[in-house]
Amino acid sequence: MKEAELPSKDLQPEQLKIWLAAVVRKDPLAFRALYDATGPKLFGFALRILVKREWAEEVLQESFINIWNNADSYQASLAAPMTWITTIVRNKAFDFLRRTDNAVEIDADTFDKEVMDAMESTAATPLEALQLSGDAKALAACLARLEAMHRQAIALAFYHDLSHSEVAAQMQLPIGTVKSWIRRGLASLKNCLGKLGSA
Repeated sequence: MKEAELPSKDLQPEQLKIWLAAVVRKDPLAFRALYDATGPKLFGFALRILVKREWAEEVLQESFINIWNNADSYQASLAAPMTWITTIVRNKAFDFLRRTDNAVEIDADTFDKEVMDAMESTAATPLEALQLSGDAKALAACLARLEAMHRQAIALAFYHDLSHSEVAAQMQLPIGTVKSWIRRGLASLKNCLGKLGSA
């Protein structure tokens, strides 16, 4: 099999689940197969967030150490394997940014669901799947401008697909407050995106 065919074949969820189950048993061959199949996409994803190649490489390494040590925490009922792996990389990338730049205010949940969908896509090549549109970049920039609590409420509702009542429970806030924050936050996003679009 040609290397170029790897992403479309080996990023199938069932194959990833098999490798993750083997990694739980500390199978180095399965771990290597998982790394080879997902590494290019994950590196590209980390690079999008961090910009510097050496930072992306460091985050990717940290992420795979985390995967090796915590593969047993993966629950197929809660997330697709690529979603789980990508979330680890994303969180590590944002942790890295916070360690290296105190001015970074982007919340770990600000990336649009389209980014996660692109990571799970088996149709496109890694570079195509990771090519963030200008719209996604604009959305990330506008989300970063929201108040942290409003941003968190929107992230829980849209990124984690929680209902308003579930968001309220998660944030330990009245549901009316959560609804108001999400409504105001979405209005601010619409306004911000409109300004960026006309700039």
